[in-house]
Parts: sequence; structure tokens; C-alpha cells
Amino acid sequence: MSHDYVLALDQGTTSSRAILFDRAGQPAYIAQQEFEQLYPQPGWVEHRPEDIWNSQLEAARRVLDGADVKPDQIAAIGITNQRETTIIWDRETGEPIHNAIVWQCRRTAEACDRMRQDGLAQLFQQRTGLVLDAYFSGTKVRWLLDSVADARERAGRGRLAFGTVDSWLIWKLTGGRIHATDPSNASRTLMFNIESGEWDDELLASLDVPREILPHVVPSSAVIGETDSSLFGRAIPIAGIAGDQQAALFGQVCTDEGMSKNTYGTGCFLLLNTGEEPVQSKSNLVTTIAWKIGDGPMEYALEGSIFIAGAAVQWLRDGLRIIASAEETEALASSIADNGGVYFVPAFVGLGAPHWDAYARGTIVGLTRGAGREHLARAALESIAYQTYDVLSRMRDDSGIELGELRVDGGAARNDFLMQFQADILGIPVVRPANTETTAAGAAYLAGLAVKFWPDVEELDQLWQRERVFEPAMDGSERERLLAGWARAVERAKGWLPAQGTD
Repeated sequence: MSHDYVLALDQGTTSSRAILFDRAGQPAYIAQQEFEQLYPQPGWVEHRPEDIWNSQLEAARRVLDGADVKPDQIAAIGITNQRETTIIWDRETGEPIHNAIVWQCRRTAEACDRMRQDGLAQLFQQRTGLVLDAYFSGTKVRWLLDSVADARERAGRGRLAFGTVDSWLIWKLTGGRIHATDPSNASRTLMFNIESGEWDDELLASLDVPREILPHVVPSSAVIGETDSSLFGRAIPIAGIAGDQQAALFGQVCTDEGMSKNTYGTGCFLLLNTGEEPVQSKSNLVTTIAWKIGDGPMEYALEGSIFIAGAAVQWLRDGLRIIASAEETEALASSIADNGGVYFVPAFVGLGAPHWDAYARGTIVGLTRGAGREHLARAALESIAYQTYDVLSRMRDDSGIELGELRVDGGAARNDFLMQFQADILGIPVVRPANTETTAAGAAYLAGLAVKFWPDVEELDQLWQRERVFEPAMDGSERERLLAGWARAVERAKGWLPAQGTD
């Protein structure tokens, strides 16, 4: 039987998805399975590891059944995953020692503060490209080893295994035969030296994490093993692994230096391909490994995270209740000639890159008696574009790369007003692809390359199709006027909690 498809497993924060991709790079069938979020304390977020696995396995089986596809028709499996989420399990029993600590969890924030006070921030940034923050996996691993009875003793005996979600899925898919991760996920742990491409002993010592629990690091695109035949009725090669945002960059076929993508979701994740040399940011951005294809060199990216993007529109709907659906904002924003001087800084949980102000809070400025819900809707959409400008302008400064275009995906990328305003405020074309399943596509492409389902990256470039290009049409002086207003609004949002006497 011919190999007709690549199966992408897209394991996210709230659901697990499985998508079959055909040779044209198009999604042929999709299944999704949600799972429970756990909040044991304020600021803590957990998942049950078995829920992650069972939901992903169920989604994969539903795809095969729903599409009436036999396992023999699957050329390979590619995995993409929520990053930084941390799981430790027993190698002999396969049982997790604790719930997964999710990337959003803030339980180790104080530990990060202490490490910064001890002068370790520069060491970690130089070696890992990351800031010392509870977002990343390293301090989560330390917390588990310190908090679970006998965990350190078992870890020292080589009994325990640590993994991000990709590693956990690989372990389960292979029946416990393979404990592995790829460089894109390893680079999010605070324990991986992104220049040497190896786990770093000095960083491990600073975090008090034993090397014995770490996974083997394999290329992002390579056959690393096969699924246990009992799962799908046949062993299927596992050939692609990438963290979700790097997978989206690859799915957008941003494979050349200087290409960039923005994913518009609850927040925004911007990545710029910087080629084979890591670029250390001077602007509070993150340097990360993008991927490693087979025996080829490591490739790198600059990344900026915007905490609130689509969530600002959700607040208009669910908080203020001035719109019934997110789609309504496009017509409202287009119904007025300009923002009327109204700016909305959606710093509900502080400001992310490049400001990193945990004490900023949401602010609306410039209101007059004539302002209405259409101005708030427009200001919310414009805020997404302004925040994207703030990050991309710093990426340009850090890298010296002049961007030719921005490729976009995610739910809010379907909003034509936002995409046109984004192009106007950046002064470069914004390109929306025909296939918006870019994260899963990236995992599929990485796996397909490894088994020659697609012969090379040039073939993938042919598969990627533009749906629409938004060309900048705004006068330069108008752009500068709007950006100056945005900068003033951001300054008024910064440091709000200390101004109120709040610690």
C-alpha cells in the first residue's frame, strides 16, 4: 500500500489535535480532543500527564477512523507541542511522579527572583538565550525534584526521566523504548547550551538538576524510532519534532534567514529566522533554536511573546459585553475613519516583550464624549498591530535584518481590518497563507522531509500558497503620528501597580 499521508500530532495547552496531511501539504482530516485544566493554587497550572497522552492517542485514532485511512498509508508521524510544560516519570513503571507543570504556571517565580539576585541571569542568557523566568522548564524540574518525596534519590539512581510534552509522547508512543527531545524544545528548558547543542553542566549545577534524568537530543527532522505496533496496528516511523512556535515558523516555510511569522492567538508569538548563528538580543527578546534538519546545522530564531492580543477582543465580548462575537470588530473598526485618539493598552497581566513590565496594567486613554464602542473595537485591534510593531522593530535592531514581509496565522489573522492595519503600521506586506494549519503543517513537513515524502525544502516552498497579501498604504507621517500616540499610551500603562502602592 502506498504512503499517502503524514500524520501530525499537535499537542496544545487545552486540547490535543491530530491532522492528516496529503502530498499537496493540505489537511485531509482533523480530530481534536480537549482535556482538563487544573489550578491547585492561584497562579499554579497543571495537567494530568495521562490526560495529555490519552487525548492525543484518541485524536490520532479518530483521524485514522474518520478518514478511513489504514496505518500502512501513513509515511511518518510528526509531533508539535506546547513548550516548557514539564513532566517527570518513572522509567520502570512509566508512572508520572506528579502532574505536569504547565508553561503558564508561576509557582517558581520566587526561585527565579533568587537566582537573579545571585547574579545568574547573564550566565543563563548567554548560554540558553532565555531570560530567567518561571515560564521555562528548568526551575519547574527543580521544584518537582525538591517537592516530591524520594524524587531526588530516585533521580540520582537514574530511575526518573524528565521531558517536555514531546518527550512524554515519544516515550508513550514507543512503549517506553525512546527518551528523546529535539533542539527546539531543549532550548526552552534553561538547561541546554544553544551554541554547543548540548546539555550544559554549569547550568544543571545552578539548577541542581542531575544529568541522568535528561532526554537524548535528536534532530527535529530525522527518523528517531517507531510507534509500538499495538497502538495503531502497525509500527509507524516518528520522524519530526518541534515546539509549537518553531513548528509554525517551519509550517510557514520561513526557512531562510530574514523570514518571519506572527501567530495571532490569545497572545502573539513572533519569530524571526536568523540563520545558522544565534543573535543575542539587547532588547529583551528571546534567542531560541528554530530546528535542526538531519545532519545539517542548528538554525536559530529571535522570539518575542505578546501576552494579550486576541484576549483583548475577548474582553470586549465577555467583560464589557459590547460585542457579540470577535468577528464583529472588523465591521465596527471599519465604520469610522480613524481611532479618534483612543488607544487601548491591553496589559491585563503586565507587558511582555520588549517591555517586560509585570506591574503594567490595562489602560484606555484618549476617551472623549464622542467615543463609542466602535472606537474601543478599533483600539483593541490596533493594539495588536502596535505590539507587533514594538517586537519586530526590536528584532530588526538586534539582528540588523530588514524584513521583506510578515507571514501570519492564528485566529485573528482572518480579520482583514487588522491585517491591513498591521501592514500599514509595519510598512511591509503582510501575507496570509491559504492553509492556516501552520503549526501542525510544520510538524508534518519536518517528518515528511525525513522519510522523503517530500524531497526537499524547495518542494515545501512550492506547496505553501498565499491566500492574500496586504500591502502597506499608510502615509509615513501618519504612521509616525500613530506610533507616537501608542508610545505615550504605553508609558501611562507601565508601573501601574507600584503607583497604587501594591507590591
